[in-house]
Amino acid sequence: MARILVADDEEGVRSFIAEALEVEGHVVTQAADGEEAARLLAKQGVDLLVTDLRMPGMDGLTLLRKVREEQPDVEVVVLTAVGSVESAVSAMKAGAFEYLLKPVGSPAELRLTVARALERRALLNLKTEVRQSTSEVVLSWGAPSMEPVVEALRKVSPTQATVLLVGESGTGKEVAARALHQWSERSEGPFVAVNCAALTETLLESELFGHEKGAFTGAVAQRRGRIELAQGGTFFLDEVGELKAELQAKLLRVLQERRFERVGGTRTLEADVRWVAATNRDLKTMMAHGEFREDLYHRLAVFPIRMPSLRERREDLRPLSELLLRRIGDELGRPGLKLSPEASERLEAFSWPGNVRELRNALERAAILADGAVVESRHLWLDPTSAPATTVQPTSGTVRLPDKTLEELERMAIDQAIADEGGNRKRAAQRLGIGLRTLYDKLRRYGMQ
Repeated sequence: MARILVADDEEGVRSFIAEALEVEGHVVTQAADGEEAARLLAKQGVDLLVTDLRMPGMDGLTLLRKVREEQPDVEVVVLTAVGSVESAVSAMKAGAFEYLLKPVGSPAELRLTVARALERRALLNLKTEVRQSTSEVVLSWGAPSMEPVVEALRKVSPTQATVLLVGESGTGKEVAARALHQWSERSEGPFVAVNCAALTETLLESELFGHEKGAFTGAVAQRRGRIELAQGGTFFLDEVGELKAELQAKLLRVLQERRFERVGGTRTLEADVRWVAATNRDLKTMMAHGEFREDLYHRLAVFPIRMPSLRERREDLRPLSELLLRRIGDELGRPGLKLSPEASERLEAFSWPGNVRELRNALERAAILADGAVVESRHLWLDPTSAPATTVQPTSGTVRLPDKTLEELERMAIDQAIADEGGNRKRAAQRLGIGLRTLYDKLRRYGMQ
């Protein structure tokens, strides 16, 4: 979720952009002209500015230069009418991330551009954090099963070898990929990740390679792909086992030749990236069934590393839980949260089929239930199908958590939040701490629309 300011003198354009982005869970503020946008920027921080170039009074180019001077970490996407490409070029030279031609082709095109701009901002912030940080990334706290993993990552990091991380979902493959990047000679460059399971085949191809103007319906401007954005850094292909056959062939060519073309383009671009891939699927079995190319597998598995499941690294459970709980406490505005000894023992005894991701979810639920600074065993819901049956006993009387499933509890929470906000779903989503799009998904799932 990002904070976005939209500046345009056309109310219809502002509303269209705001609605398209709020569905993604972003918090959008609108300004009718450059002066109002400048006032808002002076009063509140934003992650991204979307501004029209031609506005009465302070125009978009002046606003852009002001932002670049006063808030250089804010990304800017400019809107320009067809036929004003020269103005857009001037905006790009002044520091805009990208420009969109008006009228904007579709909400999907707008969301994709915004996502890329926000990703670039996150990458730059991460780069700054890495430069400023003197602490090493921690992958383990002494679990014997992790020792060969850390050693292998340390040894391969100075090389340019392609690494394949294999393991169950939630075992920390992306964390390992980021550690590999941080320990490599490319640490000053960007770390760009793509989840191959999160996008359709058509969108994924455009995301990977970019596209030229007119390459397909809605491609009203040139777009750089993720590989291009990762130049000089590390490119992480998550869930690579989900790639369809045609994209497998195209990826193989890039790995072999270190070159690619944008979709609809003819100009060949260099792929100066360090490749890291990850999967929770058995690629060898997929090869036997003809679902994954053998030549691509061998290109990716130059240096394969298996990530142990959480149940194989029990020694890491307690310190990892404490680290995650501290982060959760900071996010909830309750720093200093701690686990009771009984809670720690219960966490260590659980099998964690969902690995670190499931552990974090359990700790977040427990932190919400805990009233004080200590998370007790009774606050832990380790059965994903039901709420805990234990009771909390204050000095007078007994308060029992309702014997309902998590789904029923979630429905109750959504109902209550919407009621508390007088039916305003946007504010209800903010109250629940979820994106507006997530709220709509849950309403559809539970038949509450």
